[in-house]
Amino acid sequence: MQKILIVEDDQDLNSSLRYAIEKSGYSAVPAYSVREAKAICTKEIPRLILLDVNLPDGEGFELCRWVKGQKEVPVLFLTARDLEEDVLSGYDLGADDYVTKPFSMKILLKKIEVILKRGSQGVDSDGEEPGIRAESNRIFDDGYLKIDPDNAKVCMSGKELSVTPTELRLLREFILNQGRLLTYNILLERLWENGGQFVDKHALAVNVNRLRRKIEDEEHKYISNVYGMGYQWIG
Repeated sequence: MQKILIVEDDQDLNSSLRYAIEKSGYSAVPAYSVREAKAICTKEIPRLILLDVNLPDGEGFELCRWVKGQKEVPVLFLTARDLEEDVLSGYDLGADDYVTKPFSMKILLKKIEVILKRGSQGVDSDGEEPGIRAESNRIFDDGYLKIDPDNAKVCMSGKELSVTPTELRLLREFILNQGRLLTYNILLERLWENGGQFVDKHALAVNVNRLRRKIEDEEHKYISNVYGMGYQWIG
């Protein structure tokens, strides 16, 4: 049974999280401070850590840095700290996701499921993570749809489609991460941060929906919307 460490000093919330997680088929271990969490991780690194930022004897950010120095383990921040710089700090430290309170328990459990499923896939025989295509093989071709982002070409049934630069960048991220959930934050950061253009989740959804209308039909589905989390290439 996969063990999840819950580092949360609010005892009622910690108890509620343990109940929901164990009901979903996982093993849950509570910790109420940085010291307790370190003691648990020293004995056995869990499969996933749910981590609050504000703890009585330190910050979750520092604990995350310490844990990542011991072993690469998925970390999901669960905190009331919702400032943009806090969220970015969490991702910079290697967090797999950052959830702010209040939150939906159903969505949190789905995020846990996705993270654990992704981690359990391990690496393939070439040492690459599953779903990440080799940099030398960026072309997607299933006989109906062909995407060559390096040469800015998208063809459907042999006919070249007209796509915008943003749509092309989206396709590149999708085919390089087939089968992996790309959260809204990850896509926004990868697509627009370097260009200095502010785009919110609504604009992202508009671009994705427009792209789906161009490349999908009843028989060919490529992009799945994981509600409340992000998008996944399923082609």
